[in-house]
Amino acid sequence: MKEYVSVTARFDCDGNLLPVILHWKDGRDFSIDRILDMRYAASLKAGGAGIRYKCRIMGQEKYLFLEDNRWFVEGK
Repeated sequence: MKEYVSVTARFDCDGNLLPVILHWKDGRDFSIDRILDMRYAASLKAGGAGIRYKCRIMGQEKYLFLEDNRWFVEGK
């Protein structure tokens, strides 16, 4: 299941779009500590495909996807 989220992102000097803060619908914000990997890939749990960012958030590795200009994470 896709959980759509709001994201604050920036462009780096090479033109890559990089997420910085993930905003949940309930008002919680999570700073993205580090982007570990970025590639075009499918979401095997939620379906769909887009740019998959492997992020470290609060010490845990999570996938964040950008698909058709919408951000989502894989829900339970």
